[in-house]
Amino acid sequence: MTKNQWEAFCDYKNQLKKHCDEWLKFSDELKLLQTAASKVKNDTPEYPIETPVVYNTAYDDFTEADEINLIVVGDNPGKNEQLEKNRKYLVGQSGKIAAGFFAGYPELKTDFRKNVIIANKTPVHTAKTNHLKYLMKNGSPEIQKLILDSQKIMAEMTAALHQKLIAEKGDKSVPPQLWLVGYAELKDRGIFLPYRDCLKSAYKNPGDWDNVFVYQHFSMNRFSIDLKDFRQKNSQLDLVGALKNLGHQHRDEIFGGPLEK
Repeated sequence: MTKNQWEAFCDYKNQLKKHCDEWLKFSDELKLLQTAASKVKNDTPEYPIETPVVYNTAYDDFTEADEINLIVVGDNPGKNEQLEKNRKYLVGQSGKIAAGFFAGYPELKTDFRKNVIIANKTPVHTAKTNHLKYLMKNGSPEIQKLILDSQKIMAEMTAALHQKLIAEKGDKSVPPQLWLVGYAELKDRGIFLPYRDCLKSAYKNPGDWDNVFVYQHFSMNRFSIDLKDFRQKNSQLDLVGALKNLGHQHRDEIFGGPLEK
């Protein structure tokens, strides 16, 4: 990273840690809701809830010498992510699939654990993303506000970091990209509408917005299946071209078109 990129990243991670530490004051109520959601939905075996609001400790391993090519934004921390031994984003099966994807395409020149800043749309843990709806419906006004405010704050912080990384890209010909993976809950009536709307409003330059892409989630290999289908229908495109076109196609579907000048 350049000096300015490093300073922007440090500001981002320090802000996020401060917010997460503050939001942990709701831990007692969150744990009850997170446990109840799994039981009511009956889709998750019992598991220990250790970190109800998760700061990504992988950020603390980055150094100024690291090169950042990409910001990947998942949904929210799941069962593996919230374990005390981890407290990192995308370290479960989805993360392994993501790491395998980049390892399988060396032309992308991206190590998922070294060149990618992994973010989420909220740091509030649930076993399944759709359990957040249970928390919103059954939680106190403070919990409801937490889930909404955390999305807005993370969208604004992530957009600001992305735009600073682009502005200070130095000699790199390809600016850092932002990938939103998992778009089902970004659609109308989805739990992540606050994130969606705040993210787009945080971009002012169409050129910066051109480096924002939306894809299927890595979970259950949906990202790779979607990409494979797209490449079969657009065989004239190489991998980079397919990723760009598919990512913009989904982005415009979710956000209603490109950013107007």
